[in-house]
Amino acid sequence: MLSAVEGLKVVEPSLEDAVVPITAVIIVLLFLVQRRGTAAVGRIFGPVMIAWFAAIGACGVVGITDHPDILKALSPTYALDFLIGHFGTAFFALAAIVLAVTGAEALYADMGHFGRRAITRGWLFLVLPACVLSYLGQGALILDDPDHISSPFFLLVPDWGRWPMVLLATAATVIAYQAVITGAYSVASQAAKLGYLPRLRIAHTSESTIGQIYVPWINWLLMFSVLTLVFAFRSSAALAYAFCMAVTGTITTLLFFYVARAKWGTPVWVLAIGGGVLLFVDLLFVAANMTKLVHGAWLPLLIGLVTFTVMTTWQRGRELVTAARARAEGPLPEFIDDLRSGRASTRQIPGTAVFLNRGKETAPLAMRANVEHNHVRHEHVVILALKTEPVPRVPADRRVVVDDLGYADDGIIHVTARFGYMETPDVPGTLALLDPSATEGPLRLDETSYFLSKMELRRGTAPTMAPWRKRLFIATSYITADAAEYFGLPRDRTVIMGSHIEV
Repeated sequence: MLSAVEGLKVVEPSLEDAVVPITAVIIVLLFLVQRRGTAAVGRIFGPVMIAWFAAIGACGVVGITDHPDILKALSPTYALDFLIGHFGTAFFALAAIVLAVTGAEALYADMGHFGRRAITRGWLFLVLPACVLSYLGQGALILDDPDHISSPFFLLVPDWGRWPMVLLATAATVIAYQAVITGAYSVASQAAKLGYLPRLRIAHTSESTIGQIYVPWINWLLMFSVLTLVFAFRSSAALAYAFCMAVTGTITTLLFFYVARAKWGTPVWVLAIGGGVLLFVDLLFVAANMTKLVHGAWLPLLIGLVTFTVMTTWQRGRELVTAARARAEGPLPEFIDDLRSGRASTRQIPGTAVFLNRGKETAPLAMRANVEHNHVRHEHVVILALKTEPVPRVPADRRVVVDDLGYADDGIIHVTARFGYMETPDVPGTLALLDPSATEGPLRLDETSYFLSKMELRRGTAPTMAPWRKRLFIATSYITADAAEYFGLPRDRTVIMGSHIEV
């Protein structure tokens, strides 16, 4: 965003001091409109990006015509000669060169949404040619006058076209920014469903596209973080090394190794040869960027360390809470036997009650509390467990599994509902899929009561985690979304019963 708005300095040098404020205003406006979704303006994204790549490619052609010799740079032999003959200089140059190819990984990250054919065509026939032409044109411009190195991209544009190019660059950056924000929502939502973050409040912004979501907590965290970076670094050049480390530090080749070996069964020797070359290149870029550690490369490493610490702490704390909760709940068979034998004095009342639980081994805390304190049980009881599968979406025919647990005569059944990590659980909608024959008749969902168990976390003395991690886990739990809203439960028929858990 900063690099796009910095074009103002080329068009009108007197606007240099306005670059940061204008950038901040655009960022704030962009985050403020996220709650409305992108469906309304999404249809113009494609044409704007096509116009953007066509424009930068055309400007590159103009520069190439002035210095056709720049086309020799297409040969990799020059780069190899420079790398081998001047390794010291070339090594440090890698920290800047990597900027030329950043973005390609983001394009291929969308392959799961648009398919391989659309992504490869977009890259090979539009993005790659446009970027190559633009880079060659900028190189030719610098050869013509080394002073142009201050801003070769915008100086490559004719005087009459610089204002439109600044506006087009800003629009293209906003679109790219939007893709990053949407990706952050999606990743955070998936991490929460896989147990690495607390349950987050998610709002769907499109009636037709399930992937368009809005996560308020992530939205405001991102806005605050981005504004902090803008006012701290104040220029794209200052942020360049932080950006490079963020891209190269992921080392996605390691993930490729795992997929190739575990999923495709690729022989180890093939991975050692082919993957080894890719890993060498990755590590070379990482090492080059490490030389810029004090110049901003530390920032993404710090962000990654903090994120990793929060996620692993939440995962560990969640395991401890689950174990403590299981002990408090007790075995489900014993609990139902107590109900059947009359050892638990209860009165049966008409209606259906749905108790959300983590599985069928333990009795739901809310159900146990209802029996022990209110001394009542419903005529029909559904114990519902929600499972997140490691796939994007689960087909409807595999959504629910009913188990009567041998207590169907007592009006108690267990239902497991499976969801993909890209799906938002809808409990009433899921229960509507149940076969009436499996539930001893149709459930009257318009009259069903839903029971939730709320955990109140306390820091205990057991050496389960370091004290600072316990405090971090409890602090992180405060951002957990309201369960009734998250699961789509009707507020007027939802009962929440609490319990204390020590970590």
